Amino acid sequence: MSAPNPSPRALLHLLFNGARAVDVVDTALRLGLLDALEPGPVTLGVLCERHGLVPGRLYKFLDCLESLGLVRREQSSDALVEARYSAVPGLRAAAEAVLGPRSLERDRETYGWRELHGRLPEVLRGERSMPVEAFDWPPRTPAQVAGFEASMAAGLGPILETFRAHGPHLLEPGTRLLDVGGGDGTLAAHLLEWQPGLAVDVYNLPACEPLVARTRESRGLAGRLGFVAGDFLREPLPHGYRALSFVRVLHDWPEDTARALLRAALDALPSGGRVLICEEFRTPERLAAQFFWSYFLMGVDSCVSRLREVDFYTRALAALGFHDVRVLPGPFELVTALRP
Repeated sequence: MSAPNPSPRALLHLLFNGARAVDVVDTALRLGLLDALEPGPVTLGVLCERHGLVPGRLYKFLDCLESLGLVRREQSSDALVEARYSAVPGLRAAAEAVLGPRSLERDRETYGWRELHGRLPEVLRGERSMPVEAFDWPPRTPAQVAGFEASMAAGLGPILETFRAHGPHLLEPGTRLLDVGGGDGTLAAHLLEWQPGLAVDVYNLPACEPLVARTRESRGLAGRLGFVAGDFLREPLPHGYRALSFVRVLHDWPEDTARALLRAALDALPSGGRVLICEEFRTPERLAAQFFWSYFLMGVDSCVSRLREVDFYTRALAALGFHDVRVLPGPFELVTALRP
């Protein structure tokens, strides 16, 4: 069996071979090997017969996967074909999510990270930053706004699953929801399609209005999906809503700004109104998924992009006077609280 938790030296060997490791996992996905390995155990001989592969070469290939901690091996004899393999649970889905055609990592590769690559000493000393034409925060040009919001919409899968599970219990028919920083309206559109009695306005910078209009038209949501232009760093949040949501918004700002936005929500909501917070609360797995942005945003001081523990928000809401503060389960947890 493979040993878990590689030593620092072993991990660095794997990182140095990162491009080759991705090639191995991508090949295993494309050849269908992961489909055979995940139910496992399956012998090397069976894999070779099923996929038309050379035993000695496949053994080395599976050594690569084993070194990554992605497959486990049992071998009771010297015969290669009798070696038995099984994938760690969830490997097939993880490989599809990270390496598949709709991979967030592939989308992130389109960003200008090469502006920093090989220059991190200068970046850390403050001598080099991300050029604003490559990335600015908040996004300023129409192209930057459209590109950023498209990336955010592409990563909504776990959040949609959480809202689909809990939304009907939290947002009663007739509720008007303000989705603060709600991007191009993709989340709002899903909520409206799932809950016919709901109305949602996206509150965002004026440059996002055409994006929300496009979502409204393409999804047939005229009269239900609205847009309110504004800047939450300079203006109070609009009143007149029974619920306000912050979805992957607060972690982009310093703690004092995040607390100020929660205070603004308290001021805007009526008694009994609900605030909802959903983002990548800090865990080891989510920090790993955040690696690209942690690297990329080293050169963008205006964007904090800090994964916070969920307790930060539960404490902040309670300190402001919100009650019935709860953390609901899901792929990304959902924090909800009521205004007194």
